[in-house]
Amino acid sequence: MSDLNFAASQLRPLLISKTRAKLLSLFLNNPGKIYYVRELVRSVGEQINAVRAELSRLEKAGMLTSENRANRKFYGFRKDYVFQSELTRLISKVSGLGGDIIRERNKLGKIKFATLSTGFLRRLPVNSADVDLLVVGNVVVPQLAALVKKAEDSIGREINYTVMSEDEFTFRKRRKDPFVGRVLERVGVVLVGDEEELIR
Repeated sequence: MSDLNFAASQLRPLLISKTRAKLLSLFLNNPGKIYYVRELVRSVGEQINAVRAELSRLEKAGMLTSENRANRKFYGFRKDYVFQSELTRLISKVSGLGGDIIRERNKLGKIKFATLSTGFLRRLPVNSADVDLLVVGNVVVPQLAALVKKAEDSIGREINYTVMSEDEFTFRKRRKDPFVGRVLERVGVVLVGDEEELIR
């Protein structure tokens, strides 16, 4: 099989329908959660036959696992799927907090960088030392706080975020500030800004 044919065979399951896009967003924004078919139909707002067809395709492509419990079939996203991390980063830019930040970017001020942590993408339990969201720039903080609150209500956990001016961020990065270093080590996705510039 040629490189192009292999690429096409691997990527084709990702790029087809609206129903599939909604299902992938739901599964990847709720890692570890399993759903039965009617629950998925309600959540994505699509016809049951379309949802069943996409679930079958996604399972055949190796993205989903399924199991039967008490006369219901449950589906969950496979953690060992080869493109799981990349898909999670992609989905985080078009839905949830990440999607809101990108959509509302102009209302949030002049943002140089915005990042979400790996722990946030995986929905790991948060502790006070973790920073889920870093925003650098001249930020309209109340507008950002409203987006964070909306996301907290949606995912059911607190979101720790830090806002810095560009000057403060640059200064602390140059001084090898331990806090900034920890945040940069745990970046899962860059929503706004150039990743190389952020890290260097």
